[in-house]
Amino acid sequence: MLSPKYNALEDGQDLLLDFSKLQQVAECGQLLVPVVAQDAVTGEVLIVAYANRQALVHSLTEKIATFWSTSRNELWIKGATSGDYLDIVDVWVNCEQNALLYRVKPRRKGACHTLDDLGEARPSCFYRRIEGSGLVFG
Repeated sequence: MLSPKYNALEDGQDLLLDFSKLQQVAECGQLLVPVVAQDAVTGEVLIVAYANRQALVHSLTEKIATFWSTSRNELWIKGATSGDYLDIVDVWVNCEQNALLYRVKPRRKGACHTLDDLGEARPSCFYRRIEGSGLVFG
């Protein structure tokens, strides 16, 4: 039996890719660049998000991963509500200067807003892989 908090998109094994995400990003009214947050110790990719100038400046000055939430259309300090802060080690920019890499150290063990079977934040937002036409946890 599925838990009452079950969410097919976040907890399911069906492949439900959101191909409209970049349209939502373009329509949010902010000038944004994609950001990959990577664990500076393990190299694991934790999150892909977006930053505007305000989020980048906050990340650099406060040394805490900060993004622009395209769903809430507001500054998003990762960990402000969950406690799962990502401390900035360093920030890299790609060759075309249109994407950022935040190398971070998680303060706790979770980085994703979704929870595992034990009710704990998942270490990374990348917790399923495509296998055939569905998803496999692993």
